[in-house]
Amino acid sequence: MIAVILSGHGGFASGIAKAVHQVIGEQPQFKYIDFPAESTTAQLEAQMRDAISAIDSGDGIVFLTDLLGGTPFRTASLLSQGRDDIEVVTGTNMQMTAEMLLEREELNLLEFCEQALTCGHRGITSLAAEMALKNAQRVEVAEDGI
Repeated sequence: MIAVILSGHGGFASGIAKAVHQVIGEQPQFKYIDFPAESTTAQLEAQMRDAISAIDSGDGIVFLTDLLGGTPFRTASLLSQGRDDIEVVTGTNMQMTAEMLLEREELNLLEFCEQALTCGHRGITSLAAEMALKNAQRVEVAEDGI
């Protein structure tokens, strides 16, 4: 099973992790690491290395981070440079995290990353967009004569 490490600024990681736990329950091979303002890059790197050691099963590791170019993303990216079984996905949201934790057993690292991007994009919408889609589907059904 692919191991997942969630990291982000402030309480991003712990907040997403708590919400995901509420929705889908406790997940194996999953760690989260917050990066509060008082933390340093060296401390974050040490926490990430510890998390890797704690949950690495040999099937690969994916870091889910909050912000492209931010310290959690850059630190995870540097750690990934030393191994070909670590990937980094950024722009993480709750839908992506929950779905990918449930889907990871059947995927390799590349498939996981591709599916995470699709899932994350799918989770970004608005009520107006969803209502327009629902109305378009009704019109399509009506035109088909069903």
